[in-house]
Amino acid sequence: MPAVLSRITGLALRYPWRVALTVVTSLFATIANLALPRLFGRSIDEAHHLLAKGSAGSAAATHTLLIIALTVIVATGARGFLTMAAGFQGEYLSQKVGLDLRLRFFQQLQRLSFGFHDRVHSGDLITRGMLDLEGARSFIQQALAPSLSLVLQLGFSAYMMIAIDPWMALIGLSFVPVASFALGRMGFLLRVAWLRVQQFQSQLTLIMEENLQGIRVVRAFAGRAFEMAKFDAAAKSVLAVQYERLTLRFKGLAGMQLSYYAALGALLWYGGDQVLAGRMSVGKLTEFSIYMTFLQAPIRQIAMIFSTAARATSSGARLFEVLDLEPEVADAPNAGALSAGDGVLRFEGVGFAYDPIKPVLHDITFEVGPGRTLGIVGPPGSGKSTIANLIPRFYDVTQGRITIGGTDIRTVTLSSLREHVGLVQQESFLFDATVGHNVAYADPWADDERIEAAARTAQIHDHVSRLPQRYETRVGERGVAFSGGQRQRMSIARGVVPGPGIVIFDDSTAAIDAVTERKVREGLAAATRAKTTVIIAHRLSSLMHADEIIVLSHGRIAERGDHASLLAAGGAYAELFELQSRAASGALEPAA
Repeated sequence: MPAVLSRITGLALRYPWRVALTVVTSLFATIANLALPRLFGRSIDEAHHLLAKGSAGSAAATHTLLIIALTVIVATGARGFLTMAAGFQGEYLSQKVGLDLRLRFFQQLQRLSFGFHDRVHSGDLITRGMLDLEGARSFIQQALAPSLSLVLQLGFSAYMMIAIDPWMALIGLSFVPVASFALGRMGFLLRVAWLRVQQFQSQLTLIMEENLQGIRVVRAFAGRAFEMAKFDAAAKSVLAVQYERLTLRFKGLAGMQLSYYAALGALLWYGGDQVLAGRMSVGKLTEFSIYMTFLQAPIRQIAMIFSTAARATSSGARLFEVLDLEPEVADAPNAGALSAGDGVLRFEGVGFAYDPIKPVLHDITFEVGPGRTLGIVGPPGSGKSTIANLIPRFYDVTQGRITIGGTDIRTVTLSSLREHVGLVQQESFLFDATVGHNVAYADPWADDERIEAAARTAQIHDHVSRLPQRYETRVGERGVAFSGGQRQRMSIARGVVPGPGIVIFDDSTAAIDAVTERKVREGLAAATRAKTTVIIAHRLSSLMHADEIIVLSHGRIAERGDHASLLAAGGAYAELFELQSRAASGALEPAA
């Protein structure tokens, strides 16, 4: 059994009582099923023997047949009940394993670092967590649980056939080598086909997810025809590989069935000749034929099992590929909770690169303590947001170190670090929940007063108060019921609620008008008076009040100082301030 199937089986064995019930019910269902040919064979021989005695044996034959018929009905009923019980137990067991895998996969996605999510598209992860997981789960229900019954049925039927007549058994089982070859070939090719199916399904999910997220862009630029063509091509690719998979399966099944019926025809010819020669009774031939017929259903079931196992192998491999990953950023073995000490945030010669050959930051050094504000400005791509992501340790520095209260953040637990560091990002993602839930997301137990105070600080309370259900109003998917500026203000309120020791605003007022931004800035100044504050912005009005401002250029600190000193220096900061001032006053000439 491949390693992937062994791991899936191991997950099922975590429920030993459920496995035991599945095994026991399958065993007894098979025994009840295998008793039927013997009953039929003996009843026919007994009736034939009694009828041979003439009218005296006719009544006895009728009585005997009645008893045997009742016995068959009882055995059939028992088989049906036990088969149903075995099916239920197998389904229940597979669903429990599916739940375990689902929870483990979702938990793993929460553990894995931002670097992983940067590389892997969410559409592919959705496919792995839904379709691949279902493929792995179904192995227990459709392959593992029926296997015991199948082995017993095949083994006992073959044994009884050999016991009745070895030569006839040899003829009847002559299809086994052909069927084995067909199964082996089909299983190998199906594993490859199922892997391609899952890969194409990932692409299809990716296209659909991306289209739904960008549906407004598609409509605005009349991109419907292009998107339909792209989706149609991906869907046809999935259909083509599904056809290939079905063709492989039915070719293998056809080869098995053809060899089986050829063996059955040879068996009936030889057995009929034996009966006519008086060397075998009609009952024995009937019993033998029923055992042979019993092999037909397992043949089809074996094909299903091989197909399910092939899917589980490819699907499970893709699933475990994610489950086996270790986060690139994780707690050190001896990590302890963060003790903020004096609360000073320091960057000491920090360098960082997403790609080793393309450094993003070079020798960044600064410090900012409680009650003080650091402003960071620079052109796009200069490394501003990277600095913001390094502080809560979404990524690890490649050079230098970052400390809080003198403690290297790599030596403390991520949970304690992120409780101390609050990051309000430019992308203001909102959950499809109530306003109150979104604002209090970082602290679900926050009382109404704290939620309202945070909303007032972010200048969103007045708008919320006019909503039909106030803080119980649902915001819609991704906050569709709110404007961009309103979503940003709700995001700011969410960052204020937990009251972390270090607050980082990463261009979090970009979608807010200048008047509202000033009010938000005044509210934040009061709310973060005793905190360490880092403000990253393109608009200098957002950070000109900072105690220190650093100007980034190509990942390096080009200028630093307060607003007045940077203006006096006449460098890049002064040029940017003059440009934005002229634009704000309307004196900027329009572009030709």
